[in-house]
Amino acid sequence: MMTHPFRKAVEDGDHAAVVDLLSEDVVFTSPVVFKPYAGKAITSAILGAVIEVFEDFHYVREIADPAGRDLVLVFEARVGDRTLQGCDILHFGEDGRIDDLTVMVRPLSAAQALQAAMAARFEAITEEASAAS
Repeated sequence: MMTHPFRKAVEDGDHAAVVDLLSEDVVFTSPVVFKPYAGKAITSAILGAVIEVFEDFHYVREIADPAGRDLVLVFEARVGDRTLQGCDILHFGEDGRIDDLTVMVRPLSAAQALQAAMAARFEAITEEASAAS
């Protein structure tokens, strides 16, 4: 099975390639914030910060919709001393770009560590998103 371009870009640490796969109106649903974020600029900024927060990140499984519109990538990583499992749930629009990205993580202690690490970066994330849009 061929590796999906999103997975390859993430595994290669190629943030620009990840962003190129996003729709302009992508909706990002965070594992630690109730309200989804809409738009490529904020999603790009969040994903850039996540790259800094996750350590030893690696995908362990890929679950693909035969029609090609949905993809689930299961991953493992660390945030500080917390090991976590998670998944990226991707939906692709008619143009083949990601128009919906939902991230889920477990266990709760790891989600809380992720939330704290991201909260510490959130001012920089919003500044980056504002500059990009």
